[in-house]
Amino acid sequence: MVEVVPHERFENVYWVRDGDEKVLATKSLAPGIQVYGEKLYRVGSEEYRSWIPYRSKLAAAIMKNLKNMYIKPGCRVLYLGTATGTTSSHVSDIIGEKGVLYGVEFAARVMIQFKQNVSDKRPNVIPIFADARKPGTYASIVGEVDVIYCDVAQPEQAKLFSDNARLMLKSGGHGFLAVKARSIDSVQEPEVIYRREVEILERNGLKPVEV
Repeated sequence: MVEVVPHERFENVYWVRDGDEKVLATKSLAPGIQVYGEKLYRVGSEEYRSWIPYRSKLAAAIMKNLKNMYIKPGCRVLYLGTATGTTSSHVSDIIGEKGVLYGVEFAARVMIQFKQNVSDKRPNVIPIFADARKPGTYASIVGEVDVIYCDVAQPEQAKLFSDNARLMLKSGGHGFLAVKARSIDSVQEPEVIYRREVEILERNGLKPVEV
């Protein structure tokens, strides 16, 4: 028997218990559709999608006791580096029909997959084919957002995040920056790179609250 219970801290995030198995999940905004091969659970009139932590950094952070997620029902989210839509599809589930996710992706083939897998099937997702290093090219489309989620493989990740935040993150807003150390410097120790990225954020007036 499948049992679903709300997550103890985060809205629209759930635990699904299926026998001895306990998995993180979100309630699907597009029932019947898999995005990346995740398992679907039908409970009454609702469908839940397993949120696989080794496929999603945000899911992994939640499993590692992330204190605050900030992504909530009704949120406006700017997602930089959507790839094919694994994590962003779950964010779409969480923010629900009253929220909106602007998904920025620069790779043409990947954007096609993102549209097919996610934005064509979800009314709250708007795809933006653009370079996240040039936020001025899409800021007028996005406007102000509550949350920026940045997961791009670029050498200047903290600067890129800061540039987007300066134009689009509302006062009191929050962000997530997934630092890919080897994309920044393949020689330097990751801990050194992380400290340097934090310093860049601070110089740009941003305050890291969880590392």
